[in-house]
Amino acid sequence: MKKYIFLLLLVFMLAGCNASPDSQNSGYRQITMDEAVTLMEEETDYIILDVRTPEEFKEGHIPNAVNVPNETIDKEEISELPDKEQMILVYCRSGNRSKQAAEKLAALGYTNIIEFGGINDWTGETEAGN
Repeated sequence: MKKYIFLLLLVFMLAGCNASPDSQNSGYRQITMDEAVTLMEEETDYIILDVRTPEEFKEGHIPNAVNVPNETIDKEEISELPDKEQMILVYCRSGNRSKQAAEKLAALGYTNIIEFGGINDWTGETEAGN
């Protein structure tokens, strides 16, 4: 009987180690840059959200990205993101601010947030301005 209890406890402990913290509590999903590129090629109804400063955005951003700086995301509605169920692909410069922004968006009720790091790792096309 002790063996079964031990095995049962071991199974529960191992199952808990397998879950990633991002997928459990934060309300957003984190993917690699390659996975993001694949999503952008396969999906049609999504928003690419750049959460860097307007100055950084003007220097160069992923084509068709929308700029909402991380520092401006708080408890108010975001006019650039009217559909809380639409897929939102979030990035910044290195991945730190995009994680913060993804958490804030989840707290605001957005349900399909995907964080994919920073433009530093982006190998695709970029555009400057706006």
